[in-house]
Amino acid sequence: MAVDNEIDVKEAFQRAQKSHNNKAKLVASLKSRYNKLEDKTSFHEDFVSCLKHAMIVYKREPTVENVIEFAARFATSFQAPSKAEEEEEKGEEEEEEEDHPFLSFIFNFLLESHKASSHAVRFRVCQLINKLLGSMAENAQIDDDLFDRIHQAMLVRVTDKFPNVRIQAALAMTRLQQPSDPDCPTINAFMLILENDTNAEVRRAVLSCIAMSPRTLPKVLKRTRDVKENVRKLAYQVLADKVHVKALTIAQRVSLLEHGLHDTSAVKEVVCARLLPAWLLRLDGNVVELLHRLDVENCAQTALYMLKAIFKGMAADELLQNRMQLDNRKLIPMDSLTCENVLYWRGLCEFIKGKGDDGDEMLEQVLPDAATYPDYLYGYLQTVPVLSEEQRADLNQLELVMTKKFISQQLIHLISCLDTNEEGGRKRVLAVLQDMLAMPQTPSSLVFLLTEKLLTLMSDDHRRIQIVAEIISDLRAPITEASQPLDENASRRQQVQLAEVKVRILEAKQALEEFIAGQDFNRAAELKESITELEKEHKIIQESARPDDNEIRTEKNDPETLLRCLMMCAELLKQMNIKNRISPTISALMSSLILPSIASAHPTVRSMAVVCLGTCALHCKDFAKTHMVLLLQIAQLDDVKIRISALRAIVDLLLLFGFQLLSEPGSDQKSAERMEEDEEGDVAEDTAQSIVVMLSELLDNEVSELRTEAAEGLAKLMYTGRMSSAKMLSRLILLWYNPVTEDDIRLRHCLGVFFQLYSRESRAHQEVVEESFLPTVHTLLNAPATSPLAEVDVNNVVELLVELTRPSALMKPSTNTERAITACASEEVCVHDYLAVRICGEMLKDPTAPEVRLYAKTLNHLELSRDETVKKDLLSLMQQLVQVVKDRVCLRALEKMISYLVDSKQQAELLNATALQPLDVNADETAMECPSKSAKKDKRGQRKVCAAKGGRKASKRAESSEESDGENVPDSVPAVRPSRRAKTAALEKTKLDLNPLINQEANVS
Repeated sequence: MAVDNEIDVKEAFQRAQKSHNNKAKLVASLKSRYNKLEDKTSFHEDFVSCLKHAMIVYKREPTVENVIEFAARFATSFQAPSKAEEEEEKGEEEEEEEDHPFLSFIFNFLLESHKASSHAVRFRVCQLINKLLGSMAENAQIDDDLFDRIHQAMLVRVTDKFPNVRIQAALAMTRLQQPSDPDCPTINAFMLILENDTNAEVRRAVLSCIAMSPRTLPKVLKRTRDVKENVRKLAYQVLADKVHVKALTIAQRVSLLEHGLHDTSAVKEVVCARLLPAWLLRLDGNVVELLHRLDVENCAQTALYMLKAIFKGMAADELLQNRMQLDNRKLIPMDSLTCENVLYWRGLCEFIKGKGDDGDEMLEQVLPDAATYPDYLYGYLQTVPVLSEEQRADLNQLELVMTKKFISQQLIHLISCLDTNEEGGRKRVLAVLQDMLAMPQTPSSLVFLLTEKLLTLMSDDHRRIQIVAEIISDLRAPITEASQPLDENASRRQQVQLAEVKVRILEAKQALEEFIAGQDFNRAAELKESITELEKEHKIIQESARPDDNEIRTEKNDPETLLRCLMMCAELLKQMNIKNRISPTISALMSSLILPSIASAHPTVRSMAVVCLGTCALHCKDFAKTHMVLLLQIAQLDDVKIRISALRAIVDLLLLFGFQLLSEPGSDQKSAERMEEDEEGDVAEDTAQSIVVMLSELLDNEVSELRTEAAEGLAKLMYTGRMSSAKMLSRLILLWYNPVTEDDIRLRHCLGVFFQLYSRESRAHQEVVEESFLPTVHTLLNAPATSPLAEVDVNNVVELLVELTRPSALMKPSTNTERAITACASEEVCVHDYLAVRICGEMLKDPTAPEVRLYAKTLNHLELSRDETVKKDLLSLMQQLVQVVKDRVCLRALEKMISYLVDSKQQAELLNATALQPLDVNADETAMECPSKSAKKDKRGQRKVCAAKGGRKASKRAESSEESDGENVPDSVPAVRPSRRAKTAALEKTKLDLNPLINQEANVS
């Protein structure tokens, strides 16, 4: 580099701000000048002085980023050796060398500045350390003391208050990890961040740089279930790039596929485009081998989703090339059938079938016709062995049978892919399915599937009922022939008699011919009659000589036969049109099979019989009313699984017919007198009340399955409007918060979805929630210390109830009056108005109670309407409360509420100005009272879930979380979108130029 091209520090920093300048040339020029200086101190001071101007800017301005990049390049340019020096050092022993003075100086300066009070300085310090360490060569070394200092400083900064500082600190620690050290503090810090950091961008930064090891792998896998989509997406990318498929257990692979393929579209795209191709690449593209890496017998559906995702990325020719070992009949030889290749075959056929008409030609190349395939399926099903009691104790035999059952199941599923439009093929499939259902050695686990495929091929319900009834009859009462052997002496006598009659017949026929020849026709006619009588006698003797064969139907009542018959009956009732009434054949099955099976001693038979009874009751209201009492008895007295089946049947009947099912008279009672109807209605009300009481008692049951079914049934009944009860809703809310149900995932998920949908469905539902507010709070506040409810946070419950009753959350407008989008902007009295009155009344009962502070805080979170009458009533209640309440916190909250109610005109203007955005009443009121103190007062009494609060809090953190995710970013207020030219002009005005600052510093010096 020529001396003329050398530049000073100030000029280098000025040029570095422009992105079009060549940073490498600037670094070389400044480095040349640095090397020629004898005294480096002044250079160091000038360099740091210029650098400080960039370090005090927190916003990610392009000019500042260019300066930071230039500074990092220049500092690390002293670290990187030339190629010639590298070749010379190859033959020499490695010796510890001291770091370059300038690099050490920069590191010391940054480490001294990392504790600065300015978050901008801390952010730039961590960013520079990250860039310095990242720009060093792979084999670069630094002093141990410097390493420890950097390490300690970054460990402090990863716990910084500002997310962006934590992000840069985590990235800076990337090269400080020691995966082989089980006590590596960096990896420990990374794992702690992944588990506990509230900012999603910080978690993403750690995911991108954490080293994979047996310790860190479970933490990364856990991030695939993160609440933020971006974190889950990056976790799958990291697993695809850094983790071999063989390093994961079978359970981990299945979990990744199961969750990833059912995630949002962005995450699913990463799984399909990155994770699955990476796994296939490491297995040489063998899809069947990938299936071997999964437990397909226990996760067949997940494997099918995976196959579908893989097939979507293949061309048609590639699909046909991977056809497995199909023979000339387009079938896999029975000896070669495995769980993996039969599942692959099914997945391929279903994928091609899903293409519609475009896949018909391809399907013909991978699947035989409907006339050939049924015999193949029937032949394999006959190979499934029936184990004896001794063989069932052998695990190898059990495993063999389970494998054959799984393969048979997949082969049965392939029937859906067959072309059954041709009459001959469809008849053959139907015949084989009937034979397999009637075959005694057919496993019970396949009966449901076989019946489903059989019924799918028929559209007429009458024909379905007839065929299934015939199969059940043949299976339960097969025809057997009973023959009785004859005595030998009697047999000889009959044979002699037959011989005598035959001789007499022959003699008579010869005489007949002679009479005819002699034209003695009268004698011939008489002889002909005698021959006819002899033939009848011969026939009678011959029939009596045969043994008696009698067809006998022996009814089988063993549990296995009954279970198979009930399975077919349950599937039939399920496939039938619910509008069709019960036919005589179904009634016969009910009386001869289903009802007697309810009294069976075997639980599995009883459970299936209850399912059949409940499904059959859905087709006839009179039948349902008749057997409701029986279902209620079963729901309270039988085994757990059977009680669950009965509960589901009861809830389904109430959902379909309502509680009127118990009050409507039968067809034979419709002509009764009104007094009798009233008496019957009272009995029906008692029955309905007993059902509700039973469901309510089950909410406290120790068996989690029963508790969950009862809660789900009540939620369905309330959501569909079949029942409305504030007390029951309070019970469900308390059950949802109860720590006892913490491990019951299904219950928590069901109730969590129900509360949101129920409260947003209608105004009437919100009124029920409002009515349940005080009972729920009272139960929690009065819970004894030994009760699990004592651990529940009452504030959290109150926040939930306030949000559920928020008028702006309604999905449907009011049916009585035209309501605005938000209740606050409407003249209609909303639910929160009534809730405010209830709370005020509760506070007046005991102004000294501890919960008064909670109620006062809740009042400021309500969305009140603009109705003047309501405001006057509330204002009167507030003034009474101010006189009796002594707590200062409560008084401040009440005064804030009073100021809101008094200033109605200004509040109306604010409401009209914000239109669709709900207002934070507390913050706006305090801002109007004292603008200079509004920033301090905003923190008190704000809502945690309100949209208005999010906008005010996020504005304070906007500068500190530009790179963070949407947790701290408010929803944008609807506004007119500016034009592209206006955007460009605004961007030019906001560009930062460091030159004036640098020049000012130079002039002062």
